Amino acid sequence: MAHLIRSKFQNKLSNAATSVSNKSTAKVSGMMARMGFQAATDEEGLGFAACDDLDYDHRQGLQMDIMKSDEMSGGDIGEGNGMAAGDSHYQRDGTGPPLSASKASGLGEEEKSPKITAWEAGWNVTNAIQGMFVLGLPYAILHGGYLGLFLIIFAAVVCCYTGKILIACLYEEDEDGQLVRVRDSYVDIANACCQPRFPSLGGHIVNVAQIIELVMTCILYVVVSGNLMYNSFPTLPVSQKSWAIMATAALLPCAFLKNLKSVSKFSLLCTIAHFVINILVIAYCLSRARDWAWDKVKFYIDVKKFPISIGIIVFSYTSQIFLPSLEGNMVKPSEFHCMMNWTHIAACVLKGLFALLAYLTWADATKEVITDNLPSTIRAVVNLFLVAKALLSYPLPFFAAVEVLEKSFFCERERTWFPDCYGGDGRLKAWGLTLRCTLVVFTLLMAIYVPHFALLMGLTGSLTGAGLCFLLPSLFHLKLLWRKLLWHHVFFDVAIFVIGGICAISGFIHSMEGLVEAYKYGIED
Repeated sequence: MAHLIRSKFQNKLSNAATSVSNKSTAKVSGMMARMGFQAATDEEGLGFAACDDLDYDHRQGLQMDIMKSDEMSGGDIGEGNGMAAGDSHYQRDGTGPPLSASKASGLGEEEKSPKITAWEAGWNVTNAIQGMFVLGLPYAILHGGYLGLFLIIFAAVVCCYTGKILIACLYEEDEDGQLVRVRDSYVDIANACCQPRFPSLGGHIVNVAQIIELVMTCILYVVVSGNLMYNSFPTLPVSQKSWAIMATAALLPCAFLKNLKSVSKFSLLCTIAHFVINILVIAYCLSRARDWAWDKVKFYIDVKKFPISIGIIVFSYTSQIFLPSLEGNMVKPSEFHCMMNWTHIAACVLKGLFALLAYLTWADATKEVITDNLPSTIRAVVNLFLVAKALLSYPLPFFAAVEVLEKSFFCERERTWFPDCYGGDGRLKAWGLTLRCTLVVFTLLMAIYVPHFALLMGLTGSLTGAGLCFLLPSLFHLKLLWRKLLWHHVFFDVAIFVIGGICAISGFIHSMEGLVEAYKYGIED
């Protein structure tokens, strides 16, 4: 018994000394990082976690040996249990100790979704940059001519390049010169660039831009639904605003979504339907090849409206938000660059062909949503398919925006401003449901009072699209990897940053002027 008591006492002293040593070392490293001398690296954090887990496994083994010896010797079992229960450092919410590092990693690998191939990743990128918003590209050609076509190519090249350098910011070289993925998301990259003085400022900026883009995407889906229905049935005594209200009524169940499993089943069908619609529009344009107005395509720029076209083109290529997650889930991340090349080349060819053929067919009569130019005999059918696609696509950005808002403002574990939206049983609380319903109603109000598809698309592309696709990736690349960059990389990054800034400012100003003018004179699409 004396030997047992002595071993327990020695174990407690050893555990206390180890814990104090680890905590003091971590505090000193954190203080040095905050003072700007040396930031604590992810490898150091992983090392401390590994030491902590090994220490925990060692103590668990000692405790099991002690408990077994207590049972065999008829000792006080309650004392052993009390010792385990008093180890609050390794308990979470009173549920007992966590798994060790090896077990936790094994469990995580089982729970993780299966890895995706380069073709599957390319399909996801294609869905993002070949969506419904290509319907506004012919309108961009209307105000830019051949320069608009050049911008479609230029935006594809730049977005492909910035997507690659954004992924490069996720990696750092270890002691052996091997690239190691030390960051997981766009927010992590932004936070790393703002350390050590403002460790969370970059993440907040990216989250705000992400929320704005996702919410504006939802608004655009409502706007385009009302627009398409109004132009499909012009003889009915129903206004575009009324159609938007009916579309939003069909979207109210989105407020009760807990996951996207039920919605994701329709994503493939929607994408196929959209490609079929594009083919139908191109086929109709080819049928009128004899009447194409080649003389209308000039090196002409509408100074007032062309910046809006820049925002439209940029917005149609936005995919940088989810690229870090996509690359992290690929079976062979080394194939990411090749995947980005062929997806953006395909997008560039299809978008340029679609925009040019549509503009050649209708010339100066080209409307903001190109399907409104179709003859009434086929317009209603095509528009109904597009409305169905818009309504089924709405839950994806809506659910993503809700998740960002909940994690940023309604998460007790992260010490946010408001309490958690979910109860202990996983059910949605009243304010969580209120938040979701408010977001749906907000998208409706914006669609009613600002029913201008092209202007909203240009505004969003100039405000968040240029920021997330042009400005921030080039800035982060220069900040994190400037010591390893070649001179031409530095030149490209600086040029993209300057061009992106000019496009963002000019597009935002002209889009706001267009919205103010349209609101002032009561102009609708």
